[in-house]
Formats: sequence, structure tokens, C-alpha cells
Amino acid sequence: MYKLYSMQRSGNSYKVRLALALLNLPYEAVEVDILRGESRTPDFLAKNPSGQVPLLEVGEDRYLAESNAILWYVAVGTPLAPENRIDRAEALQWMFFEQHALEPNIGAAYFWLSLVKGGRDLQTHSLEDWMERGYGALQVMENHLKTNAYFAARQLTVADIALYGYTHLAERCDFDLQAFPAIRDWLKRVEATPGFVTMDWRPADIDDPASIAASA
Repeated sequence: MYKLYSMQRSGNSYKVRLALALLNLPYEAVEVDILRGESRTPDFLAKNPSGQVPLLEVGEDRYLAESNAILWYVAVGTPLAPENRIDRAEALQWMFFEQHALEPNIGAAYFWLSLVKGGRDLQTHSLEDWMERGYGALQVMENHLKTNAYFAARQLTVADIALYGYTHLAERCDFDLQAFPAIRDWLKRVEATPGFVTMDWRPADIDDPASIAASA
């Protein structure tokens, strides 16, 4: 069984928990509070020298870091990971986009404005850039979703999970999604997926969830 080191309030950690829930894959959850330095201890750094969560233990002394790499690892062989060559490449395209355009801006704004006490005052110089670039990323997503229900393969994939992680948190950190109706509809589609769990959900909260794996 997997062991997942994650932080409950982390969007990157939530992406992995959401994928595991959708696939109904059992795992042991270990809470790591990065705000308290728990990812910088010698024991944790021995597992992941970058000192970041999420981190998935996949075997004895085998650990996989980076949320989108973990998403792909757990999804291979399921409907969440496209098998067609172009569909797979498009899913990866959007996952790369999430990491270079969405997460560094909306993710950073969420971290400093929602999680760090006094973070707004500490990052006043960065907020304008985060907002400008974050809105730019949202517009790219909106344009795609105007004519597509999902981001790749015409169905829910790991690309949607990767993008959902921080997009659904945007309004908690000063972004306004009212101007993005296609994104708001897409968020609802993701949330209607069998087995969907919210960010606050913990593995012990339910016993035998419905799952995308069961409905495939």
C-alpha cells in the first residue's frame, strides 16, 4: 500500500489525494506541515532532498516526488491516463502548463495570502505580478474550455486534476472567477465525478467510496 506524505492545505498535495480517491486506491496518509518545518527535518530530507510535499512512498526506500509525476505514476493503466499518443501528449502539455503558468502564480498567491500569517504584507511587491500572470493563465484555460469539456482526450484525465488543484482555490486568494464561465462550469464537472473528494477530506472519512475506476 502506498504511503503519502502530504499537507492537508497544500494544493499540490490535494491533487494526489484527489487522484487516489478517484481511483479508489488505498494509502496511508502522513501529514507534514511545511509551515512548521516538518519537511526540513533530517528524516524527511533523507526521503526527499528537496524538502517538499507531496511525496509518495511506492516501495521499500523508493520515493516519488513532484505532484504531477505522482499523478502520472498512479494513473497509468486507468482512464485518467490517456493511452493514445496525442491524447497523452496533450495531457502532459497541460500538466507542464499548470506548473509553469498556474501554480507559480495562483499557487503562490494562495500560499502567502491564505496560509501564511501576515503573508500579504510580506509579499506586497509580488502580488501584482501574481495577479497579472494568474489571470493570464486562467484566460488560456477559459479559451480552451469554451470549446472543450476537459483538457485532453475529451474526458477527465490527470491534466484536469493537475489544473483543478489550484484553480479551485483561486477565489481564496483575490482572484475573481466570475469572468470565466467556462472554467466555473468545468470546476462543477470535475466535482461531479464519481469518487470526487474535497480538499478537506481525509482517507478515514469514508469506507468504500464510489470511484472513477469502478465506473470505468
